[in-house]
Formats: sequence, structure tokens, C-alpha cells
Amino acid sequence: MPDVTPSPPALPVTFRPGRTRAVLRAAALAIFVVISLIAVLLEQIGPGEKISFVFTAALLAGVLLLLARPKVVADEAGVTVVNIASRRRLAWAEILRVNLRPGDPWVFLDLSDGTSLPALGIQPGIAKQHAIADARALRALVAARSTAGPETPRG
Repeated sequence: MPDVTPSPPALPVTFRPGRTRAVLRAAALAIFVVISLIAVLLEQIGPGEKISFVFTAALLAGVLLLLARPKVVADEAGVTVVNIASRRRLAWAEILRVNLRPGDPWVFLDLSDGTSLPALGIQPGIAKQHAIADARALRALVAARSTAGPETPRG
């Protein structure tokens, strides 16, 4: 991604993979409805088996809804990264760099403790240009709000 730093967006701002999220939610609903309908319509299975069909449908839908959970929320105090099974709150000073290189499945945040945190809320999957714009916006926010010294590389 080239070093283009637009003006930062107004806070608070939430970054989400909108199209991917819509597809996952629709698929979760469709799977739940279809499998539950099959359970109700099959006359040759007993009540216990019907319940297991509905339970399986709910489990599959739940997994898809969990995959639709990721987001990145930026506010005055910092950034909250919500991934599939975790949530992490970061102060602006903890974020050194926002990376979305060609071929990356999502944004990675380089942190002041030397680690890198994946931020699944910005992912190029279905909407590549939207993800690039979101990554640039988050990068601009980090550049404007971080209290890291001038020796810290930005990019």
C-alpha cells in the first residue's frame, strides 16, 4: 500500500468488513432456516432427532455469526480490536504502524511491545478498495493520535 495519508476521520469510527459480514449473516440465517425446516418436515424422525437437527443448525449459524463479529473501533482514548474470539483495547501510543500489504488477509497492527496484532475488522476479502481506504484512515488516525517519537517509522 503506498504511503498516502489522508486526513483522519472524525471519532468515534468503526471499521467492519461490511459485505463479508452481510454474506455471513445471510448464510447463517439461511442455514438455520433450511435445516430447521427439514427437521420439521421429516415425518419419519422422532422428536429427539428433530431437536438435534435444530441444535446443529443453531451451532452452524453461531459459527458463521462468530466469523461476522470482527471490527475495529477507534475513539478518543484508543482502538478496540474485536476479532473472532478475542477483544483487545489499545491506547494510541501502543500502535506503531498499520500494515495492509498486497496478499495480506487483513490489517496487522505493529505494537510498541514488539508484537503484531491482526485486526480482522479490516480485510480485503470481498471489498478490497474499501479495506484499503479503511486501512489508510486508521493509519491516518494512528499518525495523528500516537504519541510515539519521530524516530518511529510510519507507513
